[in-house]
Amino acid sequence: MAAKPPTVVDLAWNDRLEFTATLPNTTLTVDSGGAAGPSPVQLLATGLAGCMAIDLAYILTRGHHHFRSLTSRLTAQRSDSEPHRITAVALHFVIEGPAPADAVRRAITLSREKYCSVWHSMRQDIDLQVTFDVTP
Repeated sequence: MAAKPPTVVDLAWNDRLEFTATLPNTTLTVDSGGAAGPSPVQLLATGLAGCMAIDLAYILTRGHHHFRSLTSRLTAQRSDSEPHRITAVALHFVIEGPAPADAVRRAITLSREKYCSVWHSMRQDIDLQVTFDVTP
């Protein structure tokens, strides 16, 4: 298997604590306060939720487990003291359709233990709780 190419992000200071992030296919504003664009911590949380959601959709689809909708909500708790790092994450998925609960549970486990590169890039002492509901 070929190695993944490096991830490249260019930042340019706009003013105050805002930067324009240029990625290969898009640009966005990164804002310390989260007003003009997402904050760095919001981006990290989005990356984690997105990574696990993509894994979940891919694994379920590959296993021929059909679903109509997959949504998630991530809530991250942060330390009261500097550097205000993420200390706990609650990630909840809602899957609509006939995907069996055991297949969803297995896909979440595979994402967490093997596939989600974002989770494996984060501190492993973060309390990560992942739950789900499957509705017909």
